[in-house]
Amino acid sequence: MERDFKMTAITMAGLEEVLADELRLLGAQDVKEGVRNVSFRGDKGFMYKANIALRTAIRILKPIKRSKIFDEEDLYEAIQRVKWERFLEVDGTFAVAAVVNSRNFTTNSHYISLKSKDAIADYFRHKFGKRPNVDLKYPDVKIHIHIHKEWLTISLDSSGESLHKRGYRSATNIAPINEVLAAGLVLLSGYKGEENFIDPMCGSGTILIEAAMIANHIPANINRKHFAFENWNDYDEDLYFTIQDSLLKKIKSSHFKIMGFDKAPSAVRKAQQNIINANLEEFIGVHHVNFFNSKKEVFGKTTILFNPPYGERLNIDTNEFYRKIGDTLKHNYSNSTAWLITSDIQALKNVGLRTSKRIPLKNGDLDCRFVKYELYEGSKKMKKQFDVEE
Repeated sequence: MERDFKMTAITMAGLEEVLADELRLLGAQDVKEGVRNVSFRGDKGFMYKANIALRTAIRILKPIKRSKIFDEEDLYEAIQRVKWERFLEVDGTFAVAAVVNSRNFTTNSHYISLKSKDAIADYFRHKFGKRPNVDLKYPDVKIHIHIHKEWLTISLDSSGESLHKRGYRSATNIAPINEVLAAGLVLLSGYKGEENFIDPMCGSGTILIEAAMIANHIPANINRKHFAFENWNDYDEDLYFTIQDSLLKKIKSSHFKIMGFDKAPSAVRKAQQNIINANLEEFIGVHHVNFFNSKKEVFGKTTILFNPPYGERLNIDTNEFYRKIGDTLKHNYSNSTAWLITSDIQALKNVGLRTSKRIPLKNGDLDCRFVKYELYEGSKKMKKQFDVEE
C-alpha cells in the first residue's frame, strides 16, 4: 500500500483557512495552515486528487529534502546530496523556481534558482558525463526551492502550470479575476448551490463558472489538459483515472438559478464562450443588463457576489459609482446577501450600507476588502440596516 507523505499546497493571502477546509473535506491528514500555504499528508492518489479537485490551491508541492543552510555553498551542497536520477532522466528537461525569505541570502530569487539549476546540472555531469536540459516552458520535472530563514526545502512541483489555469477561459476582459481568487470568494461567502446566485457585473464570467462548479460538485481542474506529475517516473495512469472517475461520480445538479449581468455586449459574449468551454451552459444564464437598471427577478434567498471595476479600470466618478451600487442593492435586491471585493476602500464608504463582514484579501498586488451586506425585507429592519456605516 502506498505510504503517506507530506505535501504543501500554495495559495493566496487570506485563503489559507478556506484551503485547509477544502483539504479536510477531501480527506487530507495532518492539515496545518501557514502563510499563503497549507501543509498536509496523503498518498500518491491523494496528490492526484488534490490537483484535480482543490479550488483555492495554486500548486501542490511534494518536498523531497529539507536542510539547514547558511550560505550559497550550503545550498549547492544540499542540492548535490539529492539522488536526482530518482526523479529526473539524464535525457529529460527540468526547470527551477525559487522563493527566498532569509537574511542569509541577499540575492534575489532568480539568482538562487540559477545557482540551484547549476547544482543539479553539475550533479548529472559528474555522475553520468552529461546533463538534462533546461526547459522553462514545458519541463519534464519542475523543481521548487524554498528558503525560509535557515531552512531549505526542495520540492517537486506536481501541478506544473498554476492551478488557476483551469482550461476553460479563452476570452477575457481587462484585468480578469484570478480563478483561484474567484473560487475563494464564493467559498468565503458560504454559497453551496442551495440558493440563487447572481454576479451583476460578471465580465468574462469567471465568478459565475466557479460558483456553478461549486454548486454542482464539479472538480475545479477537470478541464485541465495536463499536470506535471504525469511526467514523473512513478506516474500511475490507472490510479489517476480511478481518482478522476471517483470525483466525477460525486457531481450533482443544483436546481437554483445562476445568473450574470454585464452592460457591455462584448463581456456577455466572452462570458458565454467561457461558460461553453466549461460545459456549464445548462447551469448559467448571462444577460446584457446594466445592474443599475436591474431588479431581483428570482424568488427566495439569493447570494449576490461581484468584483466591480476599480482603480484604473474606472474612468468615472468612483464615489458616485459605489453610491449607485448601494442604492440598487437597497431598493431592488431585498432578501439577498451581497458580497463585493474592492481595492478602493475609500469609495466603498459611499455604498451607504452597513457591512456585516469585512475580510482582507489580495487581488494581485492590490490590498482589498471582501465585504458582506445583509439585505433584509421589512421596513424596520431596512431602516436599521441601511444606516450609513461610519
